[in-house]
Amino acid sequence: MMLTLLHIPPLPINPPSSPPPRRRRCPPPMAAFASAPQQSKPLVLGCGAVSVDYLATVASFPNPDDKIRSLALKVEGGGNAGNALTGAARLGLSPRIISKASNDALGKNILKELQDDGVDTSYMTIADEGNSPFTYIIVDNQTKTRTCIHTPGYPPMKPEELTKENLLAALHGVDMVYFDVRLHETALLVAEEASQRKIPILVDAEKKREGLDDLLNFASYVVCSAKFPQAWTGASSTPVALVHMLLRLPNLKFVIVTRGEKGCLMLERSMTDASETEETDVEDLLESLEQKVDLSSSMAKCVASKSNLRISADGVGSMSGRLLLGTAEAIPSEELIDTTGAGDAFIGAVLYGLCTGMPVEKMLPFAAQVAACGCRALGARTGLPHLTDPRLSL
Repeated sequence: MMLTLLHIPPLPINPPSSPPPRRRRCPPPMAAFASAPQQSKPLVLGCGAVSVDYLATVASFPNPDDKIRSLALKVEGGGNAGNALTGAARLGLSPRIISKASNDALGKNILKELQDDGVDTSYMTIADEGNSPFTYIIVDNQTKTRTCIHTPGYPPMKPEELTKENLLAALHGVDMVYFDVRLHETALLVAEEASQRKIPILVDAEKKREGLDDLLNFASYVVCSAKFPQAWTGASSTPVALVHMLLRLPNLKFVIVTRGEKGCLMLERSMTDASETEETDVEDLLESLEQKVDLSSSMAKCVASKSNLRISADGVGSMSGRLLLGTAEAIPSEELIDTTGAGDAFIGAVLYGLCTGMPVEKMLPFAAQVAACGCRALGARTGLPHLTDPRLSL
């Protein structure tokens, strides 16, 4: 549902030196959980960013001091966690979110839009005063890029605002926990409790952020942006960096790096040790997979190496696993509208795939299809498909 706000709010005034405003929350009591009926849909708990996005499409990005007109304007919910959980809800999961907004017009619309899509907002903290997060997004029709100017919410969320009672209630019955590495102090509390309960954890490693390393140590799965693996490891290439990540993070079952129109690359750890087998260089392995890709097909596909290989990277080491190469769906230029939130759409589909036991060979093309649907509409959420969308194939 698109928000119908009419006025773009002014930038928030610098916070006053007076005592911080009172805060309120609206989680259900523990007793209510005890008597709640068994959920039929898999439950996923997300902790991270929500906001309102102001999207303006322009013919081309303006030069300094230019005055230009927008070709289209849309106002709708945003934020990595909000987008990914909305996508997961439309596919059939039952998401809950831990985040924060203010009791202003933006905050009320943030809550309503999430609720309308089936995201449980009971565990969000609502500040009585302050401002909710929002982002100005310029969508360039010429280059098919988007530029974001984000204004954080105030006051920021503090870990003590998530009580132990609310944390336990939020984790009750959850099949998967997801972090976008915002609200990192609160996220760490959730990760520690989820780890103790042996709940799988997926981390969205978009870029290096405060608290990221701590969260990665708890991660079962990581989905990262194209530049992140090398930035985090200092490795000479992306495939070498993926080997480095799995060696450095022993709890990690797989890492996926999204590469836009080039698709994605996934390194999966084997359950059994292949140390006795001959080593295969990870860069050579990727080259062999690339040669198997059908360049004539516009559909998203997955090409996988043999299972349980001994995969090595010069100067890094070796590990037992397999490499998978996922292609992106080729979107005709006239259908490509906006890439805002494409990574969030991909993650929402990965959450669905993991929670429903989808084989990763099917999950990667499926996630690419979901992301492609999102790119065919303005904004991060408008194009997010439902599971019954004929463009999706399972």
